[in-house]
Amino acid sequence: MAQHGKRYQEAAQLVERTREYDPKEAIALAKQAAYANFDETVELHLHMGLDSRHADQQVRGVASLPHGLGKNVSVLVFTQGEGVRIAEEAGAEHVGCDDLVKRIEDGWLDFDVAIATPDVMGKVSKLGKVLGRRGLMPNPKSGTIVPSQDLPRAISDSQKGRVDFRMDKTAVIHLPVGKLSFENDKLLENLATLIETVMRAKPSGAKGQYVRSATLSTSMGPGIKLDLKPTMELRAP
Repeated sequence: MAQHGKRYQEAAQLVERTREYDPKEAIALAKQAAYANFDETVELHLHMGLDSRHADQQVRGVASLPHGLGKNVSVLVFTQGEGVRIAEEAGAEHVGCDDLVKRIEDGWLDFDVAIATPDVMGKVSKLGKVLGRRGLMPNPKSGTIVPSQDLPRAISDSQKGRVDFRMDKTAVIHLPVGKLSFENDKLLENLATLIETVMRAKPSGAKGQYVRSATLSTSMGPGIKLDLKPTMELRAP
């Protein structure tokens, strides 16, 4: 296994490995420990007290971050008829149906979010294997299959900082909180929104402790253990 570099080791020394930090402290420490020469993403990792093998213990949801993710989000909309005009006026970068399906079949995937209206899902469904592997397949549960009149809201939410999440096979949920350059208060409010959304998504089959541990980190930095009590008590602004 490759060893971490010197700069990582120096950053890791700033974090007390056995300590659990209050969310405000953890955000400040993440900034202090950051060493990369780019604007890293602050990430939240939740280890859930669930068994991913059971259907009634799956966690999936969508959060709309109040301060976004700090990046330009390219939105693609599969639609036709009046939906084309609505989507274009709402600011979607790519709008269409048959032409977009063909481009994606040919290997094009230069977008971050895909939204569709129900009337074209028969054509879009053939892209399931391609888009599904990348978490881009429109889905009613994630709010990315909407009637044409709701396209402006769906597009706006995606561009602001929409986060689709689901628990992986190891019972961990990985979530982007924002960019390191964000003000601490904005990162905290984004974090609170994520926590509240995950708590609301608690599945019917959950037993015992829902969230076992929470860790904050930057893209390149060391993990910072969060104190669960104040973390789980965070509320969206």
